[in-house]
Amino acid sequence: MTLTADVVRDHLPPAFPAAGPELMVALDIDGTLVDHEQRMTTAVREAVAELRDSGTQVVLATGRSVSAVLPVLEELGIRHGWAVCSNGAVCLRLDPALPHGYEISDVVTFDPEPTLRLLREALPDGLFAVDDLGKGVKVSSPFPFGELSGEVTVVDFEELCSAPASRVTIRAPHLSADDFHALVDRVGLHGVSYAVGWTAWLDIAPEGVTKASALEMLRERTRTARAATVAVGDGRNDIEMLRWATLGVAMEWADEETRAAADLVTGSVHDDGVVPVLHALLGR
Repeated sequence: MTLTADVVRDHLPPAFPAAGPELMVALDIDGTLVDHEQRMTTAVREAVAELRDSGTQVVLATGRSVSAVLPVLEELGIRHGWAVCSNGAVCLRLDPALPHGYEISDVVTFDPEPTLRLLREALPDGLFAVDDLGKGVKVSSPFPFGELSGEVTVVDFEELCSAPASRVTIRAPHLSADDFHALVDRVGLHGVSYAVGWTAWLDIAPEGVTKASALEMLRERTRTARAATVAVGDGRNDIEMLRWATLGVAMEWADEETRAAADLVTGSVHDDGVVPVLHALLGR
């Protein structure tokens, strides 16, 4: 059944605030706002813009690095507020008065060396990347064209291990998401959080850091009521976020575990599934 704005409104608590500054809406990017070809439809862009213009706190919450989030913020015209990057390890404060229009407000890092060495031993032909905060990414070998944003620098594996990191990414085009989960179960990852992407990606973050942990910090900082939160996402790295929100909505193509964490399931990114959710919040 296609999710409608009326169905979404029926799931909102009676005292749920109207669109405006009291409301925080967390939106995943890939598979939610843009498809796998990095395309965003006019309907999605306009719905987000209308919510933004209402004064609602629209927070992009993504596994993307800072450099990969900035073009989406620009496309959506989101210039005030906050953004969650690197699956919660990095937060941005957005303000046109700041140099470049933003500042990195919060960063959580970890020592990537033990995890990198463990995974390279298990996956010697994998591609390894470490976020170079605010610049781009350092990689052990070139990734497929177009998959990484910002400045991409090929470095020796030892350099990847040498400095604290906010996010580590492992790419293996020949592995599926299920293969990555099996790999993690087999090698055992300790002292870190991890998420498997919709393609052959494995993202490693500091222990206890998720999109939800960053959003909760921002919720407290902005004094937003716990019951005035909405989240929309499609991946396993969205599970904690969907559970955190008063209303969590999963996209249609999300896997069973992600859908189970949500209150509602909407259409796919190709059907503009996020749009009826945003229209419901706007009272349309």
